[in-house]
Amino acid sequence: LFSIVILGCIANEGYVNRPEEVEEYCIFNRNQNACNYAVAIGTLCFLCSAGFLALDVYFPQISGVKDRKKAVMVDIGVSAFWSLIWFVGFCFLANQWQISKPEDNPLNEGADAARATIIFCFFSIFTWGGVTLLSLERLKRVSYEEEYNKLFTPPLS
Repeated sequence: LFSIVILGCIANEGYVNRPEEVEEYCIFNRNQNACNYAVAIGTLCFLCSAGFLALDVYFPQISGVKDRKKAVMVDIGVSAFWSLIWFVGFCFLANQWQISKPEDNPLNEGADAARATIIFCFFSIFTWGGVTLLSLERLKRVSYEEEYNKLFTPPLS
């Protein structure tokens, strides 16, 4: 959800121009890389979230405990990775917004969208961090299930 908000803010009001110019520039210090970074991680994160949502729906049908454990380990790694990527994005966008010159945007257009983008990057850090912690809890349950199956295997008749 946060990645959709970030994409909407950048796509809707992330590019502005001076009154005497025709070409639009990124609102974050006229740095195209800042807007490109936000759009790229927003898009990739949305697709990744959709993939893991599908994995969560499919998870009960995974019969092998080792396969479940692999899926949870991938979930932990990817969630921690996204938390780091959003932290980098937050720092980068906040820095670019801080050093933006007022004369580049004299009418202060898109300022609320820029601040919303930065805030939702900040929220995403903790959201993905929380998902990482929840995945660690799931790993404990799957590991317990694996150990239980090793100890109490039914005798072969």
